[in-house]
Amino acid sequence: MDRSKKEALVAELHQDFEENNLVVVTHQSGLTVSEVSDLRRQMREAGCKFKVTKNRLAKIALKETKFEALEDAFTGPTAIAVSKDPVAAAKIAVEFANENEKLTIVGGALDADVLDADGVKTLAKLPSLDELRGSIVGLLQAPATKVAGVLQAPAGQLARVMGAHAANGGE
Repeated sequence: MDRSKKEALVAELHQDFEENNLVVVTHQSGLTVSEVSDLRRQMREAGCKFKVTKNRLAKIALKETKFEALEDAFTGPTAIAVSKDPVAAAKIAVEFANENEKLTIVGGALDADVLDADGVKTLAKLPSLDELRGSIVGLLQAPATKVAGVLQAPAGQLARVMGAHAANGGE
């Protein structure tokens, strides 16, 4: 890889570190192309990124970012998952690692807080922002649905009484 490609890769990684709130560092050894493609597809669908990194270049890209303390995690066959959502990348990476022993969670960081592998796994158990939003919308809609049902009930009862009265010949 020539110098300009390395510089472009470092700049892209640095931008990923700057723009995202969560980094999950993994070791991936022996993953097939289809397995990596499947993992990347899952990440993309959740608004995350997964990329194999060169450790030396990743360490350079980490400089002057909130994830600088992760430098020691970049040894061996490393790949990273990043997301703006504080849970999404961890959730997908941990689920994939549970199904495929070729991917191992090394650690990560949520903003400036460094996490070990267990910390990432604990983070993965939390609901994502989208799941939380869905729960809030559900909670907000439930009372409105009940109010509408209560308001419609008297009108429905009145209509049934009138219908029954009309069926009896208007007596």
